[in-house]
Amino acid sequence: MSAQSPGEGFVDPVEGDEPLLAARVHRPSDLVRLLVGILGIAVVLAIAAFAHGTTVGLASDIRHGTGQAPDVLIKIAGLVSSIAVLLVPVAFAIERLIKRDGLRIADGVLAAVLAHGVTLATDLWVARAASDTIKDALTMPQGAGEAFTDPVHGYLAPVIAYMTAVGMTRRPRWRVALWLVLLLDALAMLVGGYTTPFSIILTVLIGWTVAYGTLYAVGSPNVRPTGQNLLAGLRRVGFQPVRAMRAEEDAELPEHSDRGRRYLVTLEEGPPLDVTVVDREQQAHGFFYRVWRRLTLRGITTRRSLQSLRQALEQEALLAYAAIAAGANAPKLIATSELGPDAVMLVYEHIGGRSLDALPDEEISDELVRSAWRQVRALQSRRIAHRRLAGDALLVDRSGNVVLTDLSGGEIAAGDLVLRMDIAQLLTTLGLRVGAERSVAAAVEVLGPDAVADCLPLLQPIALSRSTRATLRRLGRERAEREREAVLAASKAAKEARERAAHPPVAEEAPEAAAAEPATAETSAAAAAGPKVVAKSVKREKAERKAEKRALDEALEEAREEDLLSQIRRQVLLIRPQAPVEPARLERIRPRTLVSFIAGAFAAYFLLSQLTHIDFAKVIDDAQWGWVAVALAFSVLSYFAAAMSLLGFVPERVPFLKTVLAQVAGSFVKLVAPAAVGGVALNTRFLQRSGVRPGLAVASVGASQLFGLGSHILLLLSFGYLTGTEKTPEMTPSRTVIAGLLTVAVLVLVVTAVPFLRKFVVTRVRALFAGVVPRMLDVLQRPQKLLTGIGGMLLLTASFVMCLDASLRAFGGGATVSYASIAVVFLAGNALGSAAPTPGGVGAVETTLTFGLIAVGVDKEIALSAVLLFRLMTFWLPVLPGWLSFNHLTRKGAL
Repeated sequence: MSAQSPGEGFVDPVEGDEPLLAARVHRPSDLVRLLVGILGIAVVLAIAAFAHGTTVGLASDIRHGTGQAPDVLIKIAGLVSSIAVLLVPVAFAIERLIKRDGLRIADGVLAAVLAHGVTLATDLWVARAASDTIKDALTMPQGAGEAFTDPVHGYLAPVIAYMTAVGMTRRPRWRVALWLVLLLDALAMLVGGYTTPFSIILTVLIGWTVAYGTLYAVGSPNVRPTGQNLLAGLRRVGFQPVRAMRAEEDAELPEHSDRGRRYLVTLEEGPPLDVTVVDREQQAHGFFYRVWRRLTLRGITTRRSLQSLRQALEQEALLAYAAIAAGANAPKLIATSELGPDAVMLVYEHIGGRSLDALPDEEISDELVRSAWRQVRALQSRRIAHRRLAGDALLVDRSGNVVLTDLSGGEIAAGDLVLRMDIAQLLTTLGLRVGAERSVAAAVEVLGPDAVADCLPLLQPIALSRSTRATLRRLGRERAEREREAVLAASKAAKEARERAAHPPVAEEAPEAAAAEPATAETSAAAAAGPKVVAKSVKREKAERKAEKRALDEALEEAREEDLLSQIRRQVLLIRPQAPVEPARLERIRPRTLVSFIAGAFAAYFLLSQLTHIDFAKVIDDAQWGWVAVALAFSVLSYFAAAMSLLGFVPERVPFLKTVLAQVAGSFVKLVAPAAVGGVALNTRFLQRSGVRPGLAVASVGASQLFGLGSHILLLLSFGYLTGTEKTPEMTPSRTVIAGLLTVAVLVLVVTAVPFLRKFVVTRVRALFAGVVPRMLDVLQRPQKLLTGIGGMLLLTASFVMCLDASLRAFGGGATVSYASIAVVFLAGNALGSAAPTPGGVGAVETTLTFGLIAVGVDKEIALSAVLLFRLMTFWLPVLPGWLSFNHLTRKGAL
C-alpha cells in the first residue's frame, strides 16, 4: 500500500502487509452455542418425559398466577405482540439493507426456513411417536374434540432464528425490543391457554439452536480487524506507524491458535513495536481443549475457558506488569486499546531476536540455559506461573539473554502444583534441545536440588504442553522403529548364520566321486549310529535356538534407548536419591473412562428397560435345568479352548494348566476393561512371566489375535452363506452376505483412494508385519503347534455357539433355530462386543444377541432370557473364579 502525506485532513493509508482474510469464518463460538442449544433441548425433553408431576404443577402455577391479570391488558398485549413479532424483524432488515449488509438478511432468511422445517418435524414427532408425558408437557387440549395446541410454535421459532442469525442480539436497542416482544407474546399465549411453559422454552431453544447451526455451517461475515484497522488504532493512541508486518507463526498448532495475531510495526520516529491483536474468533479457538483440561486435571486452576475480550486484555496486561515487577525479562507493555467491538490490541516494546526453537543446537550454550532458568526463578519468587514454557515462548535477544513471551495463559498467585509443572515443562523443553544432563544441571545450579527434585512427580506427559507431548510421541515412535529394525537385523543375521552352519559350502575342486564317497560313508555311519545322531541333532538345534534368542536379546538391549523423561528422572536421582519418583495423580477422569461410563449408562438403560418386562419367577420355573448344566459345561470348555488357541502361537514351552488359569483370570480382567484390551494385556504379561521374551510375547499374542480375526471373518461369512441357503436349494447366497461383501469392497476402495487413510493403514500394517508375521512364520514351521492353535480357535467358537444353543433350549427355543443361524448371531455379537468400549462389551453384546435371535425367528421373551443366561454363564458367573485365579497367579509371580 502506498503512503500519502500526513498533512491531509483524514487518516491516510500507510504501508502494511496483511494476508488476505477469508470473507466468511466458521466461529467456534457458534459451534459452542449450537451444542449448548442441543443440550438444552435434550434437557427440556428429558424433564418433560420423566418429570410429569413437575411439568403439570408448573403449568398450573403459571396459569393461576397469570389468571389474575385483567382481560383487557392481556388482549392488548396479545395484539401488540402479534404485530410486533412481524414488524421488528422487518424493521431490522430495512435498517441492515440501508447499511448495505444484505448478507446478514440472507443468513437470517435461511435460518428461518430451517427453523420452520425443524418445528414441523418436531410437531409430527410429538403427535405420532412421543410418549404421553411429553405430549402433556408440550400441548394443551382445545375444545371438546381431540385437537391439541402445537408443541412448537411454527411462526415464533423462525422469527427467533431469523433475529438471532442477523445479529439483533448483539445490538442493545434491538435486543431490548426483541425480548420485550417475546415476553409479551409468551404471556398472551400462556394466559389464553394456547401453549405451555415447556412449549415456549422448546420453541425459543429450537430457534436459537437452528440460528447458530446455520451460522456455523455457512460461516459468518469476517469482522476481524485488518492491518489498516490496526494502524488506525495505533494512531488513536498516539503512535505514528509507517508499516505493519505480520509475524510468522504456525497457526495450525492448537496452542498457537488462540494467542492472537502478532505484528511488527515500524514508526515514523523511534524503535519499532510488537503488537498483538486478539479478536473473538481467535479467542474461541482451543475452547474445547481448555474445557477438557479443566475437567480432567485435578487441583489445577486455569483461566476461564471462554473469556470476554476485556478479561483477556486485562489478564495479559496484568501478567506483563507482574513479570517485570518480579525481575524477569519480559516484553514491556506500553499501550492497550480496543479495535472496535470485536478485537483488542496490546502494544509492546520491540525486543527482536529468535525463539529457542529457531536457534541451532550449537548456539544454545550453558549460559543461555541458565538464563532461562533465572527467568523462571524470578517468576516463581512472586508465585507467577507461565503455563506455556515451550520453545517458542523463550525468546533469545541480541545480547543472548532469554526473554519470556506469551504470558497470556499464566496465573497470578499460583499454587505449588502449577509452579512445579512449570519446572517440569522447562526441564523437558530444554532437554529436547540440549539433553537431560545439561538441562538438569542448569536447573539445579539456579533453583537448587530440592526445587528440581520436587517436580519429579509431575514429570509426566499430561502435565506438559500439547506441542511438547506431540514431540515426545514422535520421538517415541522413532525410537521404537530403531529398536525394531535392530532386532529384525539381528534375527536375520542369526538365521543366515544358522543356515550357513547347517549347509557348509562344498569345495569346487573336489571330484564328484570323492565328494560322494564321504557322503555315503557319513550316511552309513549316521544310520549305524541311529538314535545318538538324532539326539545330537536335537541338542544342536536347541543350542542354536538359545544362541539365536541370546543374540536377539543382546541386539534389543543395545538398541533400547531411554526416553527423555526417564533420562531427566535418572539425572535428578543422581543428585537427590531420596527424591519422590511416584507420578502424581493429575487426571480426574480419562477419556476411556468417560466413554465407558456413557456406553455403560446406555447399556444399563437398555437392560433395565428389557428386564422390567420379565417375570423372573416364571423364568426360573420354566427353565430346563439340564440344559442349564449343559450351557455351564460348554462355558467351562471354552477356557481350555482359549488356552489351546494361545499356546498354538507360542513356540516356547508354557504350562498348559497355568495357561488355562490365565484365561479364567481374564474373566475378571474383562470386568474392568474393554474385551479387546484386557485379554491381550493379560496374555502378554502371562507369557512374559512364563519366560517368553517381551517382544516375542507381544508378537505371539498379536499373531493369535490376527489369526483369530481372520478365522472369525471366514466363519461369519461361511455360516452366513449357509444361513442364506437353508431355504434355497439352488445354493444362492443371502442378500445380506452380498451386501456385506460389497460394503467391505467399497470401504477398501475408499481407504485406497484417500491418501490420509491409505497412509494410516499402511503404517499400521507395516508395524504388524514387522513383529507378528515373523512369529507366524516360526509357528508354520511347527505343524503340531499350528494345529493346536487352529483347533483351539474352532473349539472356542464351537463352545460358545453350543452354550448359546443350550441357553435357548433351556427355555424351549432352540429346536426351531439352526446351528448356522446361532453361529451367525454369536459371531456378530462377539465382534461388536470386542469393538465396544464398555467392560466385557456389556450392553453391546446383549443388544446384538437379542436382536439377532429375534431376527432368526426366536420369540422375544425366549431370546432375552436365553441371552441373559448365556451372559451369566460366559461373563458374570466366571468373575469370582477369575478373581481367585488372578490372585493365585499374581502370588506365584505368573502375572
